[in-house]
Amino acid sequence: MPSRISAELAHLARLARDGGLDLSQVSLRVKADLLMSTPHPAPDDLALFGEMATALVPGVDEATAVILARKVAGWRHAPPSVLEALRARGGDVLVALVRHGMPLHPIEFEALAGHDDSALAGALGERADLTATATLMLAERGDRTIDFALMANTAINLPRTALDLLLARSREDAGYAHPLLARRDISSAELAPLFLFAGLDRRLAMLDSLAAQDSLSPSERRQPVSHDAFMGWLAMAADDQNGAFGALASHLGGGPALARAIAADHSRDLAALSLTAAGASVEDATRFLIRLGDEAAHSVERIFAVVALMRSVRPTVALRLVMQVSGTPMPAATRKGQYQPAMDPSGTPARIGPARPESATADILRKLGVRREQG
Repeated sequence: MPSRISAELAHLARLARDGGLDLSQVSLRVKADLLMSTPHPAPDDLALFGEMATALVPGVDEATAVILARKVAGWRHAPPSVLEALRARGGDVLVALVRHGMPLHPIEFEALAGHDDSALAGALGERADLTATATLMLAERGDRTIDFALMANTAINLPRTALDLLLARSREDAGYAHPLLARRDISSAELAPLFLFAGLDRRLAMLDSLAAQDSLSPSERRQPVSHDAFMGWLAMAADDQNGAFGALASHLGGGPALARAIAADHSRDLAALSLTAAGASVEDATRFLIRLGDEAAHSVERIFAVVALMRSVRPTVALRLVMQVSGTPMPAATRKGQYQPAMDPSGTPARIGPARPESATADILRKLGVRREQG
């Protein structure tokens, strides 16, 4: 018998002699420990344990039932009757079973994901075998504790819709940024909305990903902000920061959401990126940032950092980034009324162009013949 089990039995014996122990409360735990210490329990012993659990689990106290649930939930030899008896207790016992790996069918995941008990849903979010449907159902609950359980569960892939919900909440709750950035199964492009919270290496990866997207699907080239418009922003920067941020956001097509995001970012990285997206030169953008007169404006180190950031980003990439950070859809491209033929009608195997007139062909041949004679 393992020494741990021997010590526990000795402790139980002392409690029994002192009259402070109801053996029915611990007999299941002792039997479970004995069986679980055996690599291949005998079928008769498992059957006897199942009968004992069915009889005693309904009457044991909550603490004993929870301890037993933690022990047997993920045990591969656990008799189904034991799990069913514990499951029938519900409450904290069911939470312990779910958290510690009780086998579940896919349909059971969905049923538990919709359960009113948030503790049960949170335990479900920790499961390595959580289904995509149940993951989305849990994310849609909007419960912060459940969200953090999902984000910390690196054994599952977050469905795109669930990730979008979590990223949207990160704009209001900065606490979401760290667990999402810690995941390595999410691409840098998908995590671009968290740019302001990312470290240098992750920022560079995000910029590279967005630049690749922009190369494959170029954004519409925008006219840089006019001198008069920029001077208006500059005049507002010192006395009316919110007005200046609102004008900048409006120019980019971002609206109030982008304006609020720029104002909330005291590092002024987002303001610098927005100015770059608007086509302002690095020098003009720096003037604007200094004119704000805030803590960042008085930090030489911070000013050098935002200047380096602006020099490293193309305006079209900066526009994509600021829109993702603020959660604003990219402005729709304006359609130009210019006809662009999809295929040259001069002739391809799939689309043969009209033959040239005979007279034109003869005239070309005559000219070529003249040139050859002259050559």
